Amino acid sequence: MVDTSDEWITSRTGIKERHIADKGVSCSDMAVEAIGRALDMAGCSREEIELLVVGTVTPDYRLPSTACVIQEKMGLPNAVGYDIASACTGFINGLSIVAPQIESGRYKKAVVVGAELLSSFTNYQDRNTCVLFGDAAGAAVVSGEEGESGIISTFMKSDGRMRELLWAEVGGAVNPYSPDFTYNGRDKIMMNGSDVFKVAVREMARAAQAVLEDAGVDPSQLAMVVPHQANIRIIDALAKRLSVDPERVYINIDKYGNTSAASIPLALDEANRAGMLKSGDYVLMVAFGGGLIWGSALVRW
Repeated sequence: MVDTSDEWITSRTGIKERHIADKGVSCSDMAVEAIGRALDMAGCSREEIELLVVGTVTPDYRLPSTACVIQEKMGLPNAVGYDIASACTGFINGLSIVAPQIESGRYKKAVVVGAELLSSFTNYQDRNTCVLFGDAAGAAVVSGEEGESGIISTFMKSDGRMRELLWAEVGGAVNPYSPDFTYNGRDKIMMNGSDVFKVAVREMARAAQAVLEDAGVDPSQLAMVVPHQANIRIIDALAKRLSVDPERVYINIDKYGNTSAASIPLALDEANRAGMLKSGDYVLMVAFGGGLIWGSALVRW
């Protein structure tokens, strides 16, 4: 579709393959599948879920929230649900919202899901972006339990002054679709890759250091770093800044590409199911996305 090659894509991004949802599959459909698997793993019933937070920039509709659609599809009778539009940081932002709610006792069990149908939002005539994105969903159950395991610290920050480095200009209330709209890619993801790279590496490192300092944990104590899977060069640069061995950085961008809010829970689930995490391990999650917005979460497994 564009003038590129497998070698060009792989050497610059680390991506070898991606997954695109079948026609007719919605963002909520993928989220329902991910949440169902998370509930099964947690041994948790649907009736126990009291809070549902959905990170997505590809909602099923402008109104209502995708969380409400998921609630109806799954039958979550006791949950309140809402969406957050934090792009690639959606899952971490969800954890930062849910954690204090659980700690306060307001809710006992919650679900955070990152789900993205990025194929609906990608300009396949723009070789700078169309080689990057895939469709996916990942979810986690968060509950209040006794013991030392859990979400230790979270950090979030944004800077809207840089929003045009990674955005979609047309489609919202400021620039709505008009009857004479001509497709030119302005309603799809547009990105200034080189500037995003510089900001992402710097701010992801700062976000990671913020939660480590807050928790009094040294990078050498980390069992695993699970970064947002945006670009292999960003991940490598982040590991160097944190002085973390590459062996402790989980990477699956080669299999899925950039799946935005789904990338961290997708990677976390893979690592967990592969038996790579054990009780007491410190796991650092860190992400950066359109907004611009970035964040981190430190978990003790």
